[in-house]
Amino acid sequence: MRICLLGLENLPVLAPEHARHNIAGEGVQQTLLGRALARRGCDVRMVTWDYGQPEAAEWDGIRVHKAYAPDAGLPLLRFFHPRWSGLWSALTRADADLYYTSCAGMHVGLLALFCRRHSRRFVYRSASDSDCDPARLLVRYRRDRWLYGYGLARAGAILVQSEAQKEALARHYGLESRVAPMLVEPAAPSRARDIDVLWVSNIRRVKRPDRLLDLAAGLPRYHVHMAGGPLPGEEALYRETQTAAAARLNVTFHGRLAYRDAAALYERARVFVNTSDVEGFPNSYLQAWMRGVPVVTLLDPDRVIGREGLGVAAKSPARLEGAVRDLLQDEAAWRAASERCRAYMAREHGAERVLAPYLEAFAEVLRRPAAALYRAAGA
Repeated sequence: MRICLLGLENLPVLAPEHARHNIAGEGVQQTLLGRALARRGCDVRMVTWDYGQPEAAEWDGIRVHKAYAPDAGLPLLRFFHPRWSGLWSALTRADADLYYTSCAGMHVGLLALFCRRHSRRFVYRSASDSDCDPARLLVRYRRDRWLYGYGLARAGAILVQSEAQKEALARHYGLESRVAPMLVEPAAPSRARDIDVLWVSNIRRVKRPDRLLDLAAGLPRYHVHMAGGPLPGEEALYRETQTAAAARLNVTFHGRLAYRDAAALYERARVFVNTSDVEGFPNSYLQAWMRGVPVVTLLDPDRVIGREGLGVAAKSPARLEGAVRDLLQDEAAWRAASERCRAYMAREHGAERVLAPYLEAFAEVLRRPAAALYRAAGA
């Protein structure tokens, strides 16, 4: 099976020499999936942004085709060139039997159009709860929202992160989907737990870094670490957050970190905190639990945290501080939660169990004629 993963932000995770660029959660997931498929003998290709890498270079057995540079092209015209033209050119060079992409955006529609034109198939996976509700889409332009809906309806199969996303997709788009677990790398041996509270995310308003700083102010005895880089359009928020963090003696602000450097922070942490307004099933939860780090958050996908005792799902932002303090002050409670986290990951996120729904979806889509998929969607 020749499979191509379309993830424009994947290369900084896959290639260490490009780790200075922003790392996105879906870049982590697609790279872990690509590596897992390559280990099983699949012929894996990837389409990413042009970061200056050679065309068709390989990392970990994955051949990478470059589409276009993130900032290339003139306003208004760049949608057609280089974005549309560059994306289609890279997809053509990848020459896959099956294409896979994730996260809402115009690329989903452009991929669907490509697959229809060339009689290929593709699978889509949601990356956030907002991907499953048109009223909550984190997609700026009406054109791109339309393209996303067009592509979503023409995917050979749709995978989602949770039962809640499955229900939302059926309710808002009238589309069937299946839950596919998230992939996670094995953890290194834990280090000394010298970070009391850890927060890792790209710094953008929807992630609410201000809540973490308020939490740090209420917990002056504890060491709080923040890691994350700015996103385009969020540079002012990044500077504000960096300045505010520097003013707090108990906060260490790391800024943007390479994927492996961020992973090392989880090994030192006692509690991971998520302060976002919107998420899907965050990679950060899995990275924390794999290392025995309980999660305190406002967002509990499918109520797994409450059901399995993997931390605390706080009822409101005001309750985050108390939940963190309780875990840090009660060593027995922390150890019990830490052991539950490791046990849950061993039971639910073994490699074969996680890969199974992906492989089943890929095989099922490849068995169906491509033309039939598009007739069914009314294309």
